[in-house]
Formats: sequence, C-alpha cells, structure tokens
Amino acid sequence: MNLGDGNHTRVTGFILMGLTDDPILRVILFMIILCIYLVTVFGNFSAITLIRISSQLHHPMYFFLSHLAFADICLSTVTPNMLVNFLVERNSIYHGCGMQLGSTALFGAVECFLLAIMEYDCFVVICNPLLYSNKMSTQVCIQFLIVAYIGGCLNSCSFTISFYFLFFCGLNQVNHFFCDFAPLVELCCSDSSIPAVVPSFIAGSIIVFTVFVIAVSYSYILITILKVTSTEGYHKAFFTCTAHLTTVTLYLGTVTFVYVITKSTFSSEQNKVASVFYNVVVPMLNPIIYSLRNKEIKGALKREVHKYFLSEAGCFCMFIYNNMA
Repeated sequence: MNLGDGNHTRVTGFILMGLTDDPILRVILFMIILCIYLVTVFGNFSAITLIRISSQLHHPMYFFLSHLAFADICLSTVTPNMLVNFLVERNSIYHGCGMQLGSTALFGAVECFLLAIMEYDCFVVICNPLLYSNKMSTQVCIQFLIVAYIGGCLNSCSFTISFYFLFFCGLNQVNHFFCDFAPLVELCCSDSSIPAVVPSFIAGSIIVFTVFVIAVSYSYILITILKVTSTEGYHKAFFTCTAHLTTVTLYLGTVTFVYVITKSTFSSEQNKVASVFYNVVVPMLNPIIYSLRNKEIKGALKREVHKYFLSEAGCFCMFIYNNMA
C-alpha cells in the first residue's frame, strides 16, 4: 500500500477469522475441538505425572518424553483462542498476537529438537547399547534439553521481533485461527523482505537440521535391525522406534507442509487444516501413541494405580477399625 497519501493509519488490533463462518459447523467444531483439548491436557499431564512419580520410568527416553508432553500442552494453548473464535463474531487481538506467535514458535521448535534427541536416544539404544550409560548420562540429557530450549528461544525471538518490526495498516483481518506469521505478513503494508526472511530462515534451518538428524539416526537403526538374527530381537528393536517414527511423521510432516512448501502450491484453507493438525490433533495423539505399545508405561501405570487403591483401602480399613474400637 502507498503510505504517502497519509490516508492510512496504523492497525492497533487484528481480527482472527477462524476456521469457518458456518454457524452450525462452528458449533460442531467447537464441541469436537473442546473434547480434543481436554484429552490433550489430561493425557499429557498424566504422562508427566506418571514419569515423575514412577521410579521405573526414570530413564532418558521418558525424561525427554515428559518434556515433549510439556511442549505439547504449551503448543496447544492456541486452542482456547480457537474455541473463542467459534463463540464470538469478532475476536480481536494485538499484543496477545505477538505473545501467541512467540509461544507457538518457541514450543514448536522445542518439539522439533526433542523429536530429534529422542531419535538419537533410540539410535544409541539399538546401535550402541554398551555405551548408552555414557552417551546418554544425566549431564548429557540436561545439555541436550538446554540446547532444545535455546533453539526454541532463538526461533521465538526471531518471529516476535520481526512481528513488531512490521507495519500494519488498512486490512486487519487475519485469515487464520491464531496469529501465524505468513497471514500476518500478507497484511503488512511496509517492506517485509528482511523481517519475513530472517524468521523463515531460522525456522527452516531448525526443520532441516532435525529432519537430517532423524533421517541419519533412523538409517543406522534400520541397518542394525536388519542385522538382528533372532525374531524376538528384531521385533523388540522394531517396536522400540515405531511409536517415535509415527510421531515424527505426523508432526514434522505437517510442519513441513505449512512452513517449507511454498504458499503458491496450496491454499490458505489447506494450510489452516494442516495447522489444526499439528497444533491441536498431534499434541493429543502423542501420549496415546507412546503409551499404546509401551509395556513399561503400562506396567508403571498399573503399579501406581494398584499402589493408590491399596493405600486407599488401607486408610479405609484403619478408619473402620478405629471406629469399631
């Protein structure tokens, strides 16, 4: 837009258009996504709690899994705003837009790094089991986690700072259910070349790096699995990484679809559907996928539930005994 005529004023708020304008479909989607969000919070919080209280799950893989669950909860914080979109006609946001963008960029990048770290953990377990205690010691795990959050903070800062460097005027309707960067850049009426390129480069580099680590790790894992002679060992090694590979495919596949594939290839509506998948659906699926075939998590859950009911039964019996005495 031409700013020289002085007829344009700076935009002080944005209106999130949401997923649809159909009132009936809005009610249906509200109920579905509300249920998904409740399952997401409950499932991931339960996974974090179980890993913390169960000594049998105090291993590097579950340590990273608990942080993945935390990242999923934080990543799905865009869902309450989406639910508001279904209930109101105009959902205005401005300063919250920068915070929402930064939060999504932070925990989205953290999740990418955690998936790569967990794949490396899987690689060490299968390919170098004798060196596992050294390569995945507590100190190394903490260092990996620090790197993940530093990378997430770098990604978040690049998006947030670039957002506040953009000048918005005229149209303020964001064609999305949350403040994503691409639809915001489309509304910018100043030169957005540098503010748009920097965060895109950092986010793209994170995606490429994590995908490379995962691809190399899984290549070595497949080679090692093919060398396993026993059928039992083959299946055990295979199922160790099946859940993780499923999560990697679901999350990084949709993230790549939204942020790497060019906008000219797919419509904004298709991008919104993909965004719903990795912001809403994947955080719900992660605790289910990791628990479905994991005997250690199932066993830990049974032990904790059994311990809880035994404790409650003991308290009840003691209460009855004291009253009878």
